[in-house]
Amino acid sequence: MPPSETAALSPAILLAAMPFATQLGIELHEAAPDRTTGSLPWSPEACTAGGILHGGALMALADSVGAVCAYLNLPPGAGTSTVESKTNFLRGVASGRVHATARPLHVGGTLVVVQTDLRDDRDRLVGQTTQTQIVLAAKDGATN
Repeated sequence: MPPSETAALSPAILLAAMPFATQLGIELHEAAPDRTTGSLPWSPEACTAGGILHGGALMALADSVGAVCAYLNLPPGAGTSTVESKTNFLRGVASGRVHATARPLHVGGTLVVVQTDLRDDRDRLVGQTTQTQIVLAAKDGATN
């Protein structure tokens, strides 16, 4: 996607396209093809036993921020969908925010692979997700 097109896609516009992420309280802070960032606040409603942020909430944060990163690397008119996602959880989060940083590992005509690091407020790695997004052809059939 040319820079002129991605510049028009602010984090707020991109987040508005993901109602589930909005409902969870995910925020997008930066959205660019080479780096996308966002965060999720700890809340009791998103916890598992012992007041620890649920792994599903962490995966939703990683998937949402990673999907935006993948989307910003698509050819004009193409779409994307997650076809594989793997998360390693490294520590629990019992307060504060989780900060996600997604970067593309591979951008191809068929697949985009994104790695998303999840860190707590003390900058400790709490999880890492690698996801593969399929490139869905534009309606006119044009992709890279």
